[in-house]
Amino acid sequence: MTNILPITDEKITLPLKQFMLLKSCPPDWRVMDLYLFRDETVVFYVGQSYSAYERLWEHLRDGFKGRSIIGRFILCNWPVSLKFHIELMSSQAICFATVDNDLNAAERHLIMQLSPCFNDMLNNRPTPLPNHYAPPNTRPLCSRSLNKLIHEAERAVRADERRLWLRNKAEHVQEPGENDNEKIETSSTDDC
Repeated sequence: MTNILPITDEKITLPLKQFMLLKSCPPDWRVMDLYLFRDETVVFYVGQSYSAYERLWEHLRDGFKGRSIIGRFILCNWPVSLKFHIELMSSQAICFATVDNDLNAAERHLIMQLSPCFNDMLNNRPTPLPNHYAPPNTRPLCSRSLNKLIHEAERAVRADERRLWLRNKAEHVQEPGENDNEKIETSSTDDC
C-alpha cells in the first residue's frame, strides 16, 4: 500500500481550553490520526481516528450523554479539566515505523507505552486514576451546555493572557519570542 501521508514526527500539544476555541480543524492537523488526553503527569486516554480533531469533539459532546468515558471524565472534573492537555500525532511518523506506520498498531504501541487510566483493552496495567480527580461515574457539576463550556474556556484563555500581560508589565522587560503562557506546541519527538 502506498503511503500518501507525509511522514512526520510532528506532535501537537495544546491545553483543552485552547482546543475548545478552535472553530474548525487546522489544515496541518488533518494528518493527525492519534490523540491523547493528559495532565502534567498522567495520561488518561489514548485514541485513534482518521480525523482526530473531530473525534475529540465527539468525546466532549458524548460526555454529556455518558457515551464517552473520557468526555464524561472531563465534565466531572470541570473546570480543572480545562488545564488538561491534548496531544495529536500521526501514525505515519517515523517513530511508528517499527509498527509499519499502521494506525491500529501505533495506537496499541502508545497504550502499552503510556498505560492510560481509561484504556482497559490492550492495557494490562492501566495507571490508577489520581485521587484528586473525580471518577467519570460521578455527577458533573458543570453546565450541560457545550456553548457555555466553550465560553468558560474562552474566559480562562483570556485570564491567562491577562496574567501574562501583567507579569510582563511588572517585569518591564519582555524578551522577544518569550511567552510563558500555555500555548499550542509543535514539537518533534524521537519517542512516540
